[in-house]
Amino acid sequence: MLTAEQLAGTQSIARDHLFPAGRERGIYAVVEGSFAAGWYGWGQAAAPLWLVVPLAVGSCLGVMAALAGIVVSARSPTRGTVFRDGAVRRRYRAIVGVEFSVAGIGAAALAATGHATWIAAWVCLVVGVHFFPLSRALGNRSLAPLGALLTGVAAAALVVGTATGVAPSTVTGAGAGLSVLAVALATLVVGERRARRPAG
Repeated sequence: MLTAEQLAGTQSIARDHLFPAGRERGIYAVVEGSFAAGWYGWGQAAAPLWLVVPLAVGSCLGVMAALAGIVVSARSPTRGTVFRDGAVRRRYRAIVGVEFSVAGIGAAALAATGHATWIAAWVCLVVGVHFFPLSRALGNRSLAPLGALLTGVAAAALVVGTATGVAPSTVTGAGAGLSVLAVALATLVVGERRARRPAG
């Protein structure tokens, strides 16, 4: 069982570094890679034919990042994570609970009023905003820039979807998928460099 000092040290990793290390590096890569694949998949819902293949490739890359994360997590000598801390778990559940509620209520309202085409952009906005408090709760600084990227993608989907005939889901899926995949890959690569760096 982790001591209080070990828990504090684990949660402070991202305060000293932008990306997590150890077992958490793999766990974040699994989650981010999976979500990247999902966003790319959503982007294919109404995408033009020329964009279907690039989006499918993005989904495959997301799955590959998630698989790499599983390997990293399984091989990591560091078994503890911040989720061993009850206070962290409670904050995480509260933030994610609010996120799901707001996203679900907004999506239902958009569908009921005949604006279902904007659901992807709405969900992207909510997910992006929730990363800001989640970054502090989990001590992972990389989640805040990811939140900013997703918020920007949602805004871009609104502008492009309003001004052109491009579906908001296409902009959201491509932009969010790229953003989350980039952070997943950075987590794997930067964390690997840190793991190889000699102590001191």
